Amino acid sequence: MNELFDKLCLLRAPRIGPVRYARLVAEFGSPAAAVVSLNLDAAHFDMVRREMDDAAARGIHYISDDDDIYPKALGRVKNHPPVITVRGNLETLRRPMVSIVGTRHATAAGMGFVRDMARAFASRGIAVASGMAMGTDTAAHAGALSADGDAQTIAVLAGGVDYVWPIENESLYRKIIERGAVISEMPVGFVPNPTNFVQRNRWIAGLGEKLILGEADINSGSMTTARFAAEYGRDVWAIPSHPADSRAAGPNSLIASGTAKLCSGVSDFFAPDQTCNRGEKKSQTENSLLDAIGTVAVSESVLTQIVKKSISEIKRELVILELQGLVKKTDGGYVRA
Repeated sequence: MNELFDKLCLLRAPRIGPVRYARLVAEFGSPAAAVVSLNLDAAHFDMVRREMDDAAARGIHYISDDDDIYPKALGRVKNHPPVITVRGNLETLRRPMVSIVGTRHATAAGMGFVRDMARAFASRGIAVASGMAMGTDTAAHAGALSADGDAQTIAVLAGGVDYVWPIENESLYRKIIERGAVISEMPVGFVPNPTNFVQRNRWIAGLGEKLILGEADINSGSMTTARFAAEYGRDVWAIPSHPADSRAAGPNSLIASGTAKLCSGVSDFFAPDQTCNRGEKKSQTENSLLDAIGTVAVSESVLTQIVKKSISEIKRELVILELQGLVKKTDGGYVRA
């Protein structure tokens, strides 16, 4: 406990981040000696004690990078957080992980694709890490949580682990704590500012052995996360989309430059599941229909020729896809929503 207190006193000191923390500890031999060198006042130590008491009352844990439960992939990142706070199931941190990120303004089709990918990873015991933002992040967490068994997901926050943002995702936050974990390098109760989100993206990239990028504008934070992952030597995949949509610019550019591999679906990572039930087969049929629909309107008669189904079957499946918000009807036929 005293060692943790020393580490937090050093990390909570002004202008101390992972880089300066490591330099001070190397220079003075230990966090305790480094703290002494800073001549911190009593108010600083009281602040750290209050934070630790607040964390204990809220069921929040501190995990140092020398603990065996500290995420292994993150620990390999240069200048990683020396201490992270965790709320939820600590055992989630032992799981192999994949990171999935993308735009907050994802299409229904894009979010559906991400949900399916996340569910496939989670159902195989791989925790899905993302940033709990709206859109793609929400789809990734929700997809992981929809898998059977003890499927788990990790949300990396820019603020304290007790600070729920966006507030619209409060119910998702509660579900993640129940079946996964919320983590942060920031103090308990910390309210984030824009610079904290860039650092948060570094740790999302560092957690996963792979990173999958969904829809993303060319200058988005998700693109920054993908670049961090590439710098860390992670296996980067990108989900392509129609070039007329600005949300396709990010993933398409990474694929074109060779920075990312083209992600076409679950089959890129796992062999086909031979034990799917009838409901899953139906979903696959609907997905084949969805694959035939893009940004250019396609009529029902043309769709019957593409997917080799009767007009009545096509109509029934289109109704389901409409209800799911994946397609919409226009004057010329159906397009992706």
